Amino acid sequence: MNTTSFFGDMLQAITDRGRRLLSFGPRNEDDNPLSTMEVLCETLLSSRGEASGMALATDILAAWQRLDSAQQKAFMHLLLTRFGPKTDRLEKAIDDYRDKPSPKALLELHFASEPRRQELIRRFNLAPNGVASLVRMREALLGIKASDRDLDAVDADFAHLFGSWFNRGFLMLRSINWSTPANILEKIIRYEAVHHIGSWDELRLRLAPDDRRCFAFFHPQLVDDPLIFVEVALTQEIPSNIAGLLREERAEIHTKEATTAVFYSISNCQDGLRGISFGNFLIKQVVQDLRRDLPKLETFVTLSPVPAFATWLAKERDNDASDALTATDKAKLAALDQPEWWNDDALCEQIRPIITMAAAWYFLKARNSEAKVIDPVARFHLGNGARLERINFLADRSPRALKQSFGLMVNYLYKLDDIETNHEAFAARNEVVAAQTIRKLVPTDKAPRNLIALPQALTAPQAKDEHKTDSSKEFHV
Repeated sequence: MNTTSFFGDMLQAITDRGRRLLSFGPRNEDDNPLSTMEVLCETLLSSRGEASGMALATDILAAWQRLDSAQQKAFMHLLLTRFGPKTDRLEKAIDDYRDKPSPKALLELHFASEPRRQELIRRFNLAPNGVASLVRMREALLGIKASDRDLDAVDADFAHLFGSWFNRGFLMLRSINWSTPANILEKIIRYEAVHHIGSWDELRLRLAPDDRRCFAFFHPQLVDDPLIFVEVALTQEIPSNIAGLLREERAEIHTKEATTAVFYSISNCQDGLRGISFGNFLIKQVVQDLRRDLPKLETFVTLSPVPAFATWLAKERDNDASDALTATDKAKLAALDQPEWWNDDALCEQIRPIITMAAAWYFLKARNSEAKVIDPVARFHLGNGARLERINFLADRSPRALKQSFGLMVNYLYKLDDIETNHEAFAARNEVVAAQTIRKLVPTDKAPRNLIALPQALTAPQAKDEHKTDSSKEFHV
């Protein structure tokens, strides 16, 4: 018997028994389902029995799935306003701590300040498939709060709990290959968020060859649904463009000849887990697994997109006081407005050094409103301990990449001896560890930017091949 199925059947039996103990069946909400759900939530918080708790949690999550978008928003506000901290207990704890600070008073202040919705979310997790239901609930919440920042507090509670439930210690790394069950392979196709997989034949090209690998991380409660997966190409050099890795007619190499492992696609699969860290060293574990099986591998790099670069560059072009671009730079970048500029060699050579310099500035100096590196992919890899190694001009000519980054891609280098040091530099000081050739592109205070030479040797040769793909899904890494 399938263990997962048996466990699920056992939980369902306990849930049904809980319903009998509480003397209610699955509920049919009246004209005001939110009132019913509020009562059920209060009852769940006061419940002490496991069986009754599972039954209540199951009914609440089932009721949530039947709500329309307006009702789901109202339920989130219910969590915000009705299930916050108990104010009388919190005020007393604050007064007691001010009067007599002590470990006991501090502990009571800690418990009193916790919103009741945190415990409610914990109890929702009692339901069979509770983890999956809560991930979908947060996915809806993220969409709602995009236009309703009052709900940030509710999302903070989900994120706090998910940070524990999806701790790296709970995740399992599994190799994905052509013999992996079809239901999981289908999800790899669906979730691929960087380089679109258009068919099963395209998936086979990424999994079946001897010089390709794929790894996925799973949670024990989501055994057939990957959280994140990593596609790897085994090569003999650091790649400068994506077409060379993905083209069907490429020359396959034997794994014994490979010296370089290239992480060319890393996709987060669950929108409800957006912003939840799975730990800072997931890539390090993949590196260790590859090195165990293929000890001759020496270099571990990515070929990564730069999804926010075009938006940032457009703002700099419109900024009369831009520190990154001179008036001459802006004039030359007008070539980007011409149709199919990427097919004109003369225009490409005109803008190559400016795009390269601007990209270096973008990574090393540009910051968002929170004083963090703007690029989300950079934050992921630098946070994992990588080094910004190389900027590749026109490395991806797909329509999507041209729109989001003018085809720019970069290599992040994972050097095992430096991963932890690099991670600490980024996490503690927001310091971008980059190759010296990239740092030379960005001016110091003593050298105006327009006097600095722009060494084209830094960037890989312009990619002539275009990988013709476009995806409507938001890519991640």
